Amino acid sequence: MATTRRAGAYQAWQEALQILVGSVHELEEWQDQRYRFAHRVGELLVSELPDQAELASPVLYGVHLTTTGLAYVGQTEQAGRRLRDLPIGESHHLANTIPPEIWERVVVVQWPSILDSLPQSEKERAAALGPRICGLLLEHQTQLRTQPPLNSRRRHRDGRWRRRQLSDSRSLGAVHADDLPLLQERVREAWDELAAFEAPIGGLPVLATAFGRVVFPSALL
Repeated sequence: MATTRRAGAYQAWQEALQILVGSVHELEEWQDQRYRFAHRVGELLVSELPDQAELASPVLYGVHLTTTGLAYVGQTEQAGRRLRDLPIGESHHLANTIPPEIWERVVVVQWPSILDSLPQSEKERAAALGPRICGLLLEHQTQLRTQPPLNSRRRHRDGRWRRRQLSDSRSLGAVHADDLPLLQERVREAWDELAAFEAPIGGLPVLATAFGRVVFPSALL
């Protein structure tokens, strides 16, 4: 039954796209519609808010779906550029698999803003590691904790996806996974707070805290 339902949904998706791009004019309208929506989501992810400056520093982020919950966790040192591109998908695979129209929320933790509240020893350790390794270890630990499905497999050249054992990773993030325990704890608290917010009714579909923001793309529809 599930296979039949999926096959029918896949066929309906193809037929709907044929209608949406049924002529040159409709193709251009479809392109305009998709880009307007993705651009709006990208702007909400990084632009200045009434109670928060534009995001430019390194961030940890996660994309939730209404169906599966948290589906993807990533990090970037270039929030202003990478988060704007995230829903467009020009340099990121995520939007090619799950279009932003069905993203329920995007959680963004601006983790450098948490460093000031940490003991001096941990701040010095973070400075010694640098933002790249700090971001990677936070990404790895968050993926390990939450097991998002789109981080749990990787593409292979044979055209298939292979299961990843995140606990066996030898990446830079994994190598330094036990570093900065207080930062990891505070980032987890900030993440969980943002992930628990309800979408606002009316106004901008975004909420901000001292350490990040959560955007609700689905509320734009």
